[in-house]
Amino acid sequence: HTGTVSPHSGTLLRGSCVVTCVTWSGPGSWAPCTGAVLPAGSAASPGQLFQHLAAAAAHTFFVANPGHQEMRQNMEYYQGMVGVHEDDFTDLEAKPHLGEFQLGIQFYTEEQPAAAILHLEKALKEYFVADTECRALCEGPYDYEGYNYLEYNADLFQAITDHSMQVLSCKQGCVTELASQPGQEKPLEDFLPSHFNYLQFAYYNNGNYEKAIECAKTYLLFFPHDEVMNQNLAYYTAVLGENLARPIQPREVSRSPPCQLPKVDRNDTWTPEEVIPKRLREKQKVERETAARISEEIGNLMKEIETLVEEKAKESADMSKFIREGGPLVYEGASVTMNSKALNGTQRVVVDGVLSAEECRELQRLTNAAASAGDGYRGKTSPHTPSETFYGVTVLKALKLGQEGKVPLHSAYLYYNVTEKVRHMIESYFRLEVPLHFSYSHLVCRTAIDEKQDGRNDNSHEVHVDNCILNAEALLCVKEPPAYTFRDYSAILYLNGDFEGGAFYFTELDAKTETAEVQPQCGRAVGFSSGSENPHGVKAVTKGQRCAIALWFTLDPRHSERERVQADDLVKMLFGMEEGDLEPETEKESPAAIVVRKDEL
Repeated sequence: HTGTVSPHSGTLLRGSCVVTCVTWSGPGSWAPCTGAVLPAGSAASPGQLFQHLAAAAAHTFFVANPGHQEMRQNMEYYQGMVGVHEDDFTDLEAKPHLGEFQLGIQFYTEEQPAAAILHLEKALKEYFVADTECRALCEGPYDYEGYNYLEYNADLFQAITDHSMQVLSCKQGCVTELASQPGQEKPLEDFLPSHFNYLQFAYYNNGNYEKAIECAKTYLLFFPHDEVMNQNLAYYTAVLGENLARPIQPREVSRSPPCQLPKVDRNDTWTPEEVIPKRLREKQKVERETAARISEEIGNLMKEIETLVEEKAKESADMSKFIREGGPLVYEGASVTMNSKALNGTQRVVVDGVLSAEECRELQRLTNAAASAGDGYRGKTSPHTPSETFYGVTVLKALKLGQEGKVPLHSAYLYYNVTEKVRHMIESYFRLEVPLHFSYSHLVCRTAIDEKQDGRNDNSHEVHVDNCILNAEALLCVKEPPAYTFRDYSAILYLNGDFEGGAFYFTELDAKTETAEVQPQCGRAVGFSSGSENPHGVKAVTKGQRCAIALWFTLDPRHSERERVQADDLVKMLFGMEEGDLEPETEKESPAAIVVRKDEL
């Protein structure tokens, strides 16, 4: 055999060999079925085998159709059957490359670069195997789509063109097919290049600069003008040395962006226009116009996505320069109860002793006297769950009510001072060289509605991220409006703990895997960075009232809360305070230097 071997030639040769052997030896010599055909072995009864297969088939269908109620009932039935085990519920159509990719991202998020590299490399290997198989399946006879062959009428030229276009379209569709997850409407964006994006940073964290350079250069084959990746490559090159970095070549992968339409010129230059059938000329014209329009729309969309990703990476990298945890709390009586390590994450802290018991009671009384139903939630009294009511008051509103004598002015001033206190503590503990500015401040109480607690299975506030839109299924958090993308740090100061439920908790990006839980109590504050590293939620308040001051901060003065500026002016007028009088004296250290920008797609 000579010539080029197609991806599926091995299968054809093997089939030819089997046919030859059977023909030569006769039907009587056919081998019996082996254990590979009957997974349970010869001792298994057909009934037991079918139970296992039914469970696997039901699970496979349910994964792709999670909203199918009848299949959900079937699953529950199989789970109660004798002889059916948990490991029988397997996805028969699971894609190995997607499974390895998700494992790689999980270890990447957990900052385990060695494990992340292992699974991401396996994902790439499985991806190219799946891609080869997918493309090979496209090399078949023309698919007439049902009974359309009865009406299909074309000359040789048109038939060849139609078949070629169908094969090309099928192969192009492999990119979408390999990036599609069961039960999800849309495929993962930039799926193949994202492997190299994660790998370059994982190899860097693992100290392997050669591989980091290789993966960075490979990623740049897809997006050659990516600013963040070019900066990463420049840094890796500087560390390893120009003479060692220059010979390192990118991996052999497709150089075309995965979402780009194939550029096929269907009008060859050697066929005279008058020879091409009129119907085919019209069809080609429509297809060219459609392809050009779609290509332009996709190109614009890709540019928007790249811009958003670059902005996100730049903001994340800029902020990371200032991150060094463990600074002093600057106020007497306050102490760190749990740090990031104890909370199983990064940029997290729990501080006790921020308020005294009397101060907690005074602020609770202020809330009950000054708060309005639905304040801060556009008047919605139950914005997050119908089983609780929300009452809140802002700093400015409390100060104005104090000025009018409707609430104790001292209590409103305490509210103002406490928020400043928390801001300084967060600034100092996380060692921020750039000052924090208030983005929003809100004293809010959540009260359980007694008659709406039976059978309740929701949260007081579902898991979310403060400055990006969380996509738990894809393990991504997109930093774009309507999210408050300018928020950098968040804090909650609790006023009480005499209620049931209402615990604060952190999760992984899947919004399900809980990493830490914080029980509210008087004077306890939890602070954390507002990005995708800290998804969080609040469990249901099932009895009583839970009161806390919620605070969000930004490093960008352009996004300072307008009401806060007005509150500062009102405090100066009422108490003769000058700006900065409340700020404790602390010696600030130089910012931490981090030289690699981390860009997650």
